Amino acid sequence: MKKSLMLFIAFLAFTACSKHQGKKNIAITGIDSTLRPGDDFFKYVNGKWYDSVSIPASQSGVGAYMFMNYPQRMRLQGILDSISQSKNSAGSIAQKVGDFYASGMDTVTIDKRGYTPIKPLLAKIEAISDLPSLMNFVVNEEKVNNSSIIGFGVGPDDKNSSMNIAQIYQTGIGLPDRDYYLKSDSSTVAIQKAYKKYLAALFQQTGSNAQEANKNANLVYDIDKQLAVSHKTKVELRDVQANYNKMAVTDLVKKHPNINWTTFLNTLGAQTDSINVGQPAYYDALNKLLKTIPINNWKIYLKANSLERYADDLSKPFADASFEYTKVLSGQAVQKTRGEKMANVLDTYLGEALGELYVKKYFSEDAKKRMLVLVNNLQKAYAKRIDKLEWMSPGTKQKAKEKLAAMTKKIGYPDKWKDYSNVHIARNTYFENMVSASKAEYQFQLAKLGKPVDKSEWYTTVPTVTAYNNPTANEIVFPAGILQPPYFDNDADDALNYGGIGMVIGHEITHTFDDQGAQYDKDGNLKNWWTKEDYAKFKSRIQQVIDLYSTYTVLGDLHINGAMTVGENTADIAGIAVAYDAFKMTEQGKGNIKIDGFTPDQRFFISIAKIWRVKMKDEFLRLWINNNPHSPPNWRVNGPLMNTTPFYEAFNVKAGDKMFVPKKDRITIW
Repeated sequence: MKKSLMLFIAFLAFTACSKHQGKKNIAITGIDSTLRPGDDFFKYVNGKWYDSVSIPASQSGVGAYMFMNYPQRMRLQGILDSISQSKNSAGSIAQKVGDFYASGMDTVTIDKRGYTPIKPLLAKIEAISDLPSLMNFVVNEEKVNNSSIIGFGVGPDDKNSSMNIAQIYQTGIGLPDRDYYLKSDSSTVAIQKAYKKYLAALFQQTGSNAQEANKNANLVYDIDKQLAVSHKTKVELRDVQANYNKMAVTDLVKKHPNINWTTFLNTLGAQTDSINVGQPAYYDALNKLLKTIPINNWKIYLKANSLERYADDLSKPFADASFEYTKVLSGQAVQKTRGEKMANVLDTYLGEALGELYVKKYFSEDAKKRMLVLVNNLQKAYAKRIDKLEWMSPGTKQKAKEKLAAMTKKIGYPDKWKDYSNVHIARNTYFENMVSASKAEYQFQLAKLGKPVDKSEWYTTVPTVTAYNNPTANEIVFPAGILQPPYFDNDADDALNYGGIGMVIGHEITHTFDDQGAQYDKDGNLKNWWTKEDYAKFKSRIQQVIDLYSTYTVLGDLHINGAMTVGENTADIAGIAVAYDAFKMTEQGKGNIKIDGFTPDQRFFISIAKIWRVKMKDEFLRLWINNNPHSPPNWRVNGPLMNTTPFYEAFNVKAGDKMFVPKKDRITIW
């Protein structure tokens, strides 16, 4: 599988008001009182921390949000160190988790094996002699998560969300996005060179001399680029209607004779008469390239793809080559410790097993109950906001509230844990353990094809610091990983929790009504429920968000892509508004008792700024701007607050302050 960026997702739901005033006083520290809150609220709250904190050498950033996954991996490593040293019964979750971790920590054996584990794979590639044998290799590797030129999956049918169907999507490139092959600015060119150098290093490690390795790297890059040209941009990928192209397999067979879909699906074991083709232009281009690019060149490409897929799991020279590329891409100074890497590997391959162990140690039922109260209050507040919308007609309001009420809420951890009985783990075979887990995961996904959707399934692991909205299930999900400070503290006052996790809850609920989510009905089907007039008004407000955020910059003059980030920005603006409304339902929100000199409203808004307290390397920030659908952390604070009137009132923001926007120009969607 090619290196890819892990981007952030989120979503939420309904009930009664909290009277919890907190069991302890959570002090607010680090405020820079020399700054005016209305000039740069992110700096006012986070500036002292930002100027004094250091980014760990093994990380590309520090603070909240995705960077909380670093201390999370330290927690997981503690669990793994303990369980790997215990006596566990054969076949148990503890045995599989513990032995998998132990096998990955055994770097002496891993280094001694070199690239021996993938020599059979490289030999299979070398044996390819024609197009049918090439495609046979591609499809068989798909079954162990070594995807190359075809991206295959199983998931809900967007227009019949209760059933799972076969899906294919654009893939095949090694750089993070198509635009990295098409841009010529200095930072992008540096990444292109680092990627080619990485490919050449992988070829040299498997026996090629320097000249041949460089030639092969350039050849692979050229094939990548030809595939990249056919890719949709990240903005185009936001068009959910355009990404739904359900086609009969018989038609695809005629359309793409070089791919030979019938044989491909039969070899996969995928019995289906139709496939949703997410990005048809990619497969049209691939069908042609399979004939125009010589077989020997495809073999070199597939070797590179396989080496990239497994580089971090082989001996030190391969991992070092991978890191040299990562360093240029993200700015990370030194490699992560082996323990941190393995915590991430276990979270990837046996995620729910590890999550089960995490919950027992770190997540309480009391926290889950309080979180449900928060979610329910946000859902109630959202319904009231819909009722008050001036731009929406009564009929559309009713449908919006029906969709809101139908929302499923998942908090903490799944009701049932995944079965890993088909995963075979031994203490001294790290590579084979990984392959066994990959095979089992493929079979798990394949078994869903043509079957009803399991609404209990989760699409993130429990310890991950994230939240997400799944539009085809009309659900919002909050794993235990994010239910900790600064987002959520079961002992904190309501102001901090509603400004923290409440904002995230409101954000996730709004994804059901953002530019993409608004196209799905209450049952998760891609189906219009709007009047023509109301949808036109909605789109005009969405355009305001695009236009506003396109003016924001980082790193000098690097602009946020307003069209790419519009869904997340819409969710941030509305998420804060609905969280504030829900907070005002609480006793603390109704009162005006100060804590540490701050009013309840001020503590609420300070909490919002604290949950995006992040500092990152310039390289990673540039990577973020080019690929992440969220705005950078400072604009996740200042951008929505500039459009939030209660913030102006809480901090006496006036004309002349840098964040001031006239009331008539402040954006309100939901």
